[in-house]
Amino acid sequence: MAPVNTLPIWLDALLAALLLAGAFFALVGSWGLVKLSGFLRRLHGPTKATTLGVGCVLIVSSAWFTFARGTPSVHELLITLFLFLTAPVSAHLLVKAAMKRDPSLRPDPPLTKTSKSPASASRETR
Repeated sequence: MAPVNTLPIWLDALLAALLLAGAFFALVGSWGLVKLSGFLRRLHGPTKATTLGVGCVLIVSSAWFTFARGTPSVHELLITLFLFLTAPVSAHLLVKAAMKRDPSLRPDPPLTKTSKSPASASRETR
């Protein structure tokens, strides 16, 4: 087995910082999945923070293998691309399925200029 080339100290520091940021985001996303109440709130943890955390770790892996071996490593970049493309789509489909199953999850429609807010309507009836 060939010895691994040593990386410049600035690159080691950058990769370590990205790895720590990725671990932090993955931890926050996992904590949000466990601690938040309700399906729609729990969905934000894995789709936002955890996706960013795993993306950072994959970018670190790709950069390390690219600089250590001297050849580009695109496997991790492709995984990151697919992760960033599929996570929002799957979250959207999960929310649509939840709203179809329980219509009370659907938010109220936005107020228009012609409709009055409930607060102003109650003031006018007094």
